[in-house]
Formats: sequence, structure tokens, C-alpha cells
Amino acid sequence: MKRALTLSAGLVLAASAATAAEDVASVYTRLDVPADCVALSADPMGGTFSCPGHGGYGVLLAEGDLRQSVFFGHLGPWYGEPAWESFVTFNGAGDTVEWRLDGGVPFATILRWFIDGINPETGSPDAGHRGQVLVVSKVGQPGVGDACVVGYVDALANADANVLAREVADTFARDFACREEEPRYHGERGPLALDPVRVFGN
Repeated sequence: MKRALTLSAGLVLAASAATAAEDVASVYTRLDVPADCVALSADPMGGTFSCPGHGGYGVLLAEGDLRQSVFFGHLGPWYGEPAWESFVTFNGAGDTVEWRLDGGVPFATILRWFIDGINPETGSPDAGHRGQVLVVSKVGQPGVGDACVVGYVDALANADANVLAREVADTFARDFACREEEPRYHGERGPLALDPVRVFGN
């Protein structure tokens, strides 16, 4: 009887996990700054742009000194001009955002970044030293506003990088404490997956 109860409990847990997994899905949107975004501020070195996202959850993209920073969803009062998440060298975000939805509500995004590594022989970036990193971010929710990067996946060093990035999103994004926890690389990390830079406002 005890074994039967154990098996029944196991089946219930497995069914619950399967149901939860079925509730999580992906949708994709384009990130096209010139065509779709509104400039909140601009200068010769860059600017800050408000862009459409998915289901009322927007995208805030900032650019400066040939580097970019992106936040998703509803941002809290902590956000200000000092808020910035990027990489140490010149970089740029890709144009396709994968949104992870739980019951139709976005809770995480995955965005590919291109990072210009430096050729040590020339001291300049080149195609042979260009990295690609999948950046997993937490989507800020209404009334909460907790939005930030939760993890990184080296897209060149991991054969199933997109699958791994989804696992990182589904495992860490919901409960990740922005500005308290530090995001890290998951899986293999090669030499072209450079260090991130993070600065937050008060």
C-alpha cells in the first residue's frame, strides 16, 4: 500500500511538472530601433529608445560609446540614466527577442548579443575575435518593476545554446533578485564570451 501511495504521489508530481512545462511558451518579436522605437533622449554618441515588445511589455534600449544596454517590461523607480547592463568592449544586440511566457505572461527574454573582441596582435576588433552571447533577462512586472539580466550563455561554445538559455530563463528568471544577485555564465564559456558590465541607479 505504501509503495502504491508513493507511486501515486510521483505520478501527481510528474503530471504537475508536465502541466507547468506546457504553460511555458515562446513568442518572438523584432527589435528595429529606426523603424519602431521612440527616442527618449539622443546625442551624437547614442541615446535611449522606447520600443514595442509583447503584450504591453515594452523594451528600453540605451546606446552609448558603441555599446548597448536593454531592459524589458515595467521598470521600477530604481531605473535612471546610471542603469546600464552591457559588456566591456564594443557590442550590439541582435534584432530578435525571444519572450518566455508563463500562462501568457512574459517573465523572461533571450536576446543574442554580438561582442567585438580585441585582436591582441593589432589592438583592434576584428571578425575573428567577435563573440556571441545569449543574454537572459528578467521581465519587469507591473507594480514590481524588477528587471535585469539573470544569466549568460556563450552561443559559440555551446552546441545547444538556445535550449540552455531557455533552461536558464525558466529556472532563474522568476525569482531572481535584481541588484542583489549577480548573473553568471551557464554552460561552457569560451574566450570570446567577454565580461559583462553592470551599473544601477538608486
